[in-house]
Amino acid sequence: MKNSRADRLAAVDAGFRSLPNRYLGAEPGFDATWRIVLGDVGHTWEVRCTSHVARARRGATSREPDVIIGTDASTWMALRRGELSGIEAFGQRLLYARGNLDLAVAFEGLFRLENGRQPLLRVHEVRLPGRRVSTLTMGSGPDVLLIHGLGGAKSSFFDAAATLSGAYRVHVLDLPGFGSSSKPVTAPYNAAYFARTVREVMDALGVQRAHIAGNSMGGRVAIELGLRHPERVLSLVLLCPAVAFVKRTYHPLVRLMRPELGLMPHRFTRKQVEEHFWSLFADRDAIDPSMADVVVDEFQRIYASAGGRIAFLTSARNIYLDAPYGRNGFYGRLSKLEAPALFVWGSHDKIIPPAFGRHVSRWLPTAEQIVLDGCGHVPQVERAAQTSGLLERFFARVDALGPLPETHERSDEAA
Repeated sequence: MKNSRADRLAAVDAGFRSLPNRYLGAEPGFDATWRIVLGDVGHTWEVRCTSHVARARRGATSREPDVIIGTDASTWMALRRGELSGIEAFGQRLLYARGNLDLAVAFEGLFRLENGRQPLLRVHEVRLPGRRVSTLTMGSGPDVLLIHGLGGAKSSFFDAAATLSGAYRVHVLDLPGFGSSSKPVTAPYNAAYFARTVREVMDALGVQRAHIAGNSMGGRVAIELGLRHPERVLSLVLLCPAVAFVKRTYHPLVRLMRPELGLMPHRFTRKQVEEHFWSLFADRDAIDPSMADVVVDEFQRIYASAGGRIAFLTSARNIYLDAPYGRNGFYGRLSKLEAPALFVWGSHDKIIPPAFGRHVSRWLPTAEQIVLDGCGHVPQVERAAQTSGLLERFFARVDALGPLPETHERSDEAA
């Protein structure tokens, strides 16, 4: 019988046996184990990779896997042939993953495709002084950088990355302190620090200029990069950016909060994390519950480390204490932003309400602004297709008009 279960099993088994010969290697000290479950053929495979060697076997050993990936044989073979990426399969709910999400995404980038072709994506570490930055790169063309928000990671931009990679070389990074990047306990975790990190990542990747999109804290970082290094920014799309609060009722209390408390072991309950996750969205039906499980697992895994706790608490404190006015105040500096900018707000955003748009209109009247009706704080997740379309159209329009002349001065306030 053509395409029978036995045929699919034989094809999949041959693919797994070829993995050691197609292995591209990994960082020194790397050691990770994946368990791949293909439900339609009723079998499990285990793959273990170290820095130089990959081993694959049918069945599972007693070794605890770092990641469990579940899908079907057809999807798995399409991944092997490079017909779609794991991120696309994940977005289309053809694949699920539990455990370390970064390792789940990184798997396909560790192996050449058929006929020796390079993988569709790579997750790699950019090593900088005092920190390393986990970065996903996929696609080809003009460069785009995507920056996540507070408590998030590169996974929040997977859908956008998959869409944009058809026309751009897309880089999605975990800021230091978040995701799979290092978490130095003494880092300042403010906008200037993050913007410097993004610029150094661009240097390491050979990216001269790029379109930048950021959500929440990532939007604030994108603005800071545009102010400090305008020559590196083609355009900015700010998705519910963490602009400075004008009314800060709890300012004295927040100033007294010490991020060093993150050194003391503590945790948020799963229920607390889940409640916060769902509060970010206006339409819960637009969010796959399995995605919620993945995000909650990732947050708890990262927050379990002292470095992760300090990064989260310090970043949150710095966002809240960002001065709106006065010397080096945010809005006065915003008026000097040169790159074409699009601000996207969510009508039901409880964290950064669209009313902040009036401050942007006053200080940066050249910026475009859009309010997504019935949307919360993370439009690239809640309105993935619509947000990706906004990014594509805005970047394409800027590309068509050509880059701005480099006549600007670098902004070095609050260095």
